[in-house]
Amino acid sequence: MTRRGLREQVFKMLFRVEFHNVEDMPEQMNMFEEVEECSEKDKEYISNKFHNIVEKIDEIDAAINEVSEGWKTRRMGKVDLTLIRLAVYEMKYEDDIPVKVAINEAVELAKQYGTDESPAFVNGVLAKLA
Repeated sequence: MTRRGLREQVFKMLFRVEFHNVEDMPEQMNMFEEVEECSEKDKEYISNKFHNIVEKIDEIDAAINEVSEGWKTRRMGKVDLTLIRLAVYEMKYEDDIPVKVAINEAVELAKQYGTDESPAFVNGVLAKLA
């Protein structure tokens, strides 16, 4: 699977955090793995990245809240927030992903999954963090 494909799968899994309790996430991961056709290596990558982001979600949200004027994380659309969280994690914790790539990928996913305003919103918040 391509890096973009892996990122999209992490996004789909991370999106579930907004709708399920933490104790439900292992079951959600199992259901996700049953539905998605991925190699074992890809499943492991998706699972590891998902868990790493969830572990740092409070720290990531704090960084987002510092720069998002008038749009704290609790008010953001779920798709936008999930994409921003994913990109912030990549920008702060994954040295092998350039900041511009993390932002661009989040904007591209926002075009696909978000509203008409999502790409500009996601780009604006991430640009302030960059």
